[in-house]
Amino acid sequence: MKVFASIVVMFFLSFSLQAQEFNFEKEIIDYGKIAKGDNGERIFIFTNTGNQPLIIKNIQSSCGCTVPKKPEQPIMPGEKGEIKVSYDTTRIGGFSKAITIFSNAKNSRKVIKIKGYVEKAISLDKKKSLLSDS
Repeated sequence: MKVFASIVVMFFLSFSLQAQEFNFEKEIIDYGKIAKGDNGERIFIFTNTGNQPLIIKNIQSSCGCTVPKKPEQPIMPGEKGEIKVSYDTTRIGGFSKAITIFSNAKNSRKVIKIKGYVEKAISLDKKKSLLSDS
């Protein structure tokens, strides 16, 4: 009986230690249509809605063309944090990338996404020739 009681106590202690949660203002950032070479950096803002410090342990992206940067310090309860994501905008075409966050939150894995379309830039020479032909 003592063993069972000990297991129950340990379960509740581990559950209370995992009571951290965080909520994002946006879980998907849509770049829309952007020109080749434009600034590919965007920021996800989140709030620690739990009652313990939130620690982002690791962040992984679904592709090497997307580079996420995690906060280095714990985010205290009620405070906001940022995850910066840089997408390589030299790649023309549509994109949809997942960023997986590993933390000490109740749900230790969270996925956020970026999407958009990188358009081929029009060169100035083509613009000049189009203007001079009219």
